[in-house]
Amino acid sequence: VQLVESGGGLVQPGESLRLSCGASGSIKSFNLIGWYRQAPGKQRELVASFSRSVGTNYGDSVKGRFTISRDDAKNLLYLQMNSLKAEETGVYYCDALLLGVEKWGQGTQVTVSS
Repeated sequence: VQLVESGGGLVQPGESLRLSCGASGSIKSFNLIGWYRQAPGKQRELVASFSRSVGTNYGDSVKGRFTISRDDAKNLLYLQMNSLKAEETGVYYCDALLLGVEKWGQGTQVTVSS
């Protein structure tokens, strides 16, 4: 399975951005698929995910502003990010878990700055 993220870029605080993650396999078969981010000098953290066991899950800091969605027919995962904040600058990664094997995309840079 390969994951390829796109949609990152430079936006100003308060603006929106939508990320996409394309999977080489059927995302319906994944036990978990989601988005993580890593800010400079910080650990990678959960942004949002779908899992068979938990369902939809969001990091506390993004609830109400970010929306994760999926298009199973196209094997695409999306992350709609609204009201972005400067501290949300970082690399956003697509993550998937299938049969106990975790896969990561290469990441896409999101920079929130005025």
